[in-house]
Amino acid sequence: MNTKERKDLAIWAVDYAKKQGATEVAASVYNSRSVEIEVREQKIEKIKESTTNGLSLNIYRDHKYSGHSTNNLNKKDLQTFIKEAVEATKYLSADDFRELPDPSLYPENLEKDLKIEDRSYLSVTPEDKVNIAKEIERVARAQSDKIISATGGYSDDYSESVKVHSNGFVGERISTSFWAGGEVTVKDDDARPEGYHWGGSRFFKTMPTPDELGKKAAQNAIRKMGQTKIASGKYEMIIENRAVARLLYMFVGPMQARALQQKSSYLEGMQGKSIASSKLTLIDDPFIEGGFGSRLYDGDGIAAQPRVMIENGILNQYYIDNYYGKKLNMTPNGGQPSNIRFELGKRDFDSIANDIKKGIFVTSFNGGNSNSTTGDFSFGVSGFLIENGKLVQPVNEMNISGNAKKFWQKLTELGNDPYPYSSILSPTMVFNDIDFSGL
Repeated sequence: MNTKERKDLAIWAVDYAKKQGATEVAASVYNSRSVEIEVREQKIEKIKESTTNGLSLNIYRDHKYSGHSTNNLNKKDLQTFIKEAVEATKYLSADDFRELPDPSLYPENLEKDLKIEDRSYLSVTPEDKVNIAKEIERVARAQSDKIISATGGYSDDYSESVKVHSNGFVGERISTSFWAGGEVTVKDDDARPEGYHWGGSRFFKTMPTPDELGKKAAQNAIRKMGQTKIASGKYEMIIENRAVARLLYMFVGPMQARALQQKSSYLEGMQGKSIASSKLTLIDDPFIEGGFGSRLYDGDGIAAQPRVMIENGILNQYYIDNYYGKKLNMTPNGGQPSNIRFELGKRDFDSIANDIKKGIFVTSFNGGNSNSTTGDFSFGVSGFLIENGKLVQPVNEMNISGNAKKFWQKLTELGNDPYPYSSILSPTMVFNDIDFSGL
């Protein structure tokens, strides 16, 4: 089934549901294909390929709402499926806020090319994919005789969807992504430190090389050898760019309309007020070419637009979806993040670390949680002790805890090194006087 056929089917499904008594309808017809490969000792341990075709249907009937999905796209069978879906909806309780978005919120221009589709996707052969995974494992194993286990991996994804609303919205989206990386375990007395490194791209030809991925995965494991707890106390904290995303969820959840409406956000009533250091400016940018979160519209069909969510530490906006926006009497602007980028600093990690007299470089968060209602958090961390600008000791089983309201005020610097393999383009971040629990 091609894009035109999917669009025709979605339009037909919407029209048919309306004829059966639906007040409003949203239909999505989609196709996705994914591949996963795992190699160990130059042998394929896993190869998995899956293809999914389906239709999802949101029925609104006199402010009663229900969602339905099926993988059977035969029109005759769909008639029965849709008829039963519309009929079942009338028995639900009415909710005045259940309706499609106002058409004025839909995008006016859907022609913008975000460069998220590699049209040569199908030309990448199974042999190419397996060879990438094998080479990553080979390179990783060659880095040290301390390595006792190494795995190379490859995955890709192709996704195509057509979305149609009964009040005028029609959108199409095609995207691809390619990922590869390695995972390594090393022998270190009684311990078995592990490290990994993965990277990806929307385009096969711009993926990071197997050599880069294999070396980095091995290095991330090797450098953990000898890790231990150190004394509790206040330390300057540097967070590796790829690890910052874990902390950002202290913002993202509480910034959503659902949390506001359900009184489960510590950021309720904080719009226009300081919630972080003036060093922090966070921008939601859906139009980054090749971005992993790039889009022209959100799940409600609402037009995407760049937004400064936090500016110099001041909360500018919340993430407002259609349903909870109506409940809060707030204009919907997109209920989920797209790409998140930052106003960057001027220095790279090495320059920043060189000025640290005594601190902890956090490379991963190991468990823990954050409370969206109060802002309280507690995370296990691992990384390295820094003394006089040098990484002198790998550390593990440390813990940081506190409250987001105070924690983000301690941000003192952002690096110039946004992490490229995520929709969260976070740089190195530096925090002052952080309490670490250890020995």
